[in-house]
Amino acid sequence: MSPLDTPPPSLIATTTRADGIGPLLAYADGERPLAWLHRGDGMVGIGEVLRLEFTGPDRMREAAAFWRRIAEAATVSDAVGVPGSGLVAFGTFAFSGVSGMPSTLIVPRTIVGRRGSHTFVTRIRRADEPDDAARLVPSRRFGDEFRISLGAGAETADGFVHHVEQAVERIAHGDLSKVVLARELTGRIPQGADLRRVLTDLALGYPDCWTFSVDGLVGSSPETLVRVEDRTVGARVLAGTASRGTNADTDQKAALALVTSSKDQDEHQFAVRSAVETLTPFTRHLSTSEVPFALKLPNLWHLATDLEGGLAGDASSIDLIDAMHPTAAVAGAPRAEAVELIAELEPFDRGRYAGPVGWVDAAGDGEWAIALRCAQVAPSGTVTAYAGCGIVLDSDPAAELAETRMKFRPIVEAFG
Repeated sequence: MSPLDTPPPSLIATTTRADGIGPLLAYADGERPLAWLHRGDGMVGIGEVLRLEFTGPDRMREAAAFWRRIAEAATVSDAVGVPGSGLVAFGTFAFSGVSGMPSTLIVPRTIVGRRGSHTFVTRIRRADEPDDAARLVPSRRFGDEFRISLGAGAETADGFVHHVEQAVERIAHGDLSKVVLARELTGRIPQGADLRRVLTDLALGYPDCWTFSVDGLVGSSPETLVRVEDRTVGARVLAGTASRGTNADTDQKAALALVTSSKDQDEHQFAVRSAVETLTPFTRHLSTSEVPFALKLPNLWHLATDLEGGLAGDASSIDLIDAMHPTAAVAGAPRAEAVELIAELEPFDRGRYAGPVGWVDAAGDGEWAIALRCAQVAPSGTVTAYAGCGIVLDSDPAAELAETRMKFRPIVEAFG
């Protein structure tokens, strides 16, 4: 039964300032952490007061509609008033409407957050529950260290190369202009493993990325799908990739080669046009970076374009991710043909890989990234990591395989 078929619960959320908040991950549950982090800012959720699950092609539309009803029925007292304070749900959505992996919104019982100089605690309960002001106790000591190996899943390296060759043939025949193909690696963590160790490695190693953990999906994404704050919308489009150089000279040459590559520029423009066309109907105005710029990450250069505009109407951040997903950066162009070819060629369910992950508040504001550089950790301990790359007419299958290896690096190193 869809959550839309049930009346929304009445929630009470109270946010207060809090001093003495140290590292946020110290408050997270080790085995099933709930976290959203960026350069020391962010939020950690503790417990669950509400969990909503959605499936099918309308999963995000249904989530947006039901969250709006929950927010209207809620009583929110927010003495801090910064992004992430007040009533908040963490969310993660499956890439495909036919995925076997459910999409979820999770409202924690307690949120510990930091935004700039502001630190806060939000407590959330149902209206028929007693107020719980239990003292927060951080766990300064993480669980034992662990290291695992990740090996090929359903898509082997040879299989990926073959599928890239097939994709290039389809593009040459004019079926589509671009498609993003992925592969996966699998492994298993020991029972009781503390995933805060993985998140700490990701947050420290990739501070400019969104480091997240929502319902077992952990990762560190460089790509902002959409950010909404006070009726202003922003996004960052990434498409086009190169390895970092081994020294300052080769590193600058790698960046220059990327920004002057016609193949990477073409791939990037597909993604930018897709984002602009999708966001324009929701905005009063929308501006983009004049030219793509090279975004430096610890292991990669990406071509990047920032978008910013003013929202028109009452669209929430979930409404926007519903409209934008899947972008050309993670699916291809045209969108429908690319998604169809992904389903045909990839021998696995992407689950939540390349889907939206982030948070939404009672006003509909929020921050959502595309779930990249990530892995899904099942309750059984199985870990499935994902990486993909954009295929265009002049793509070289061996080079695309090498690119997936680069993109696996953050999550593979964090786990082992």
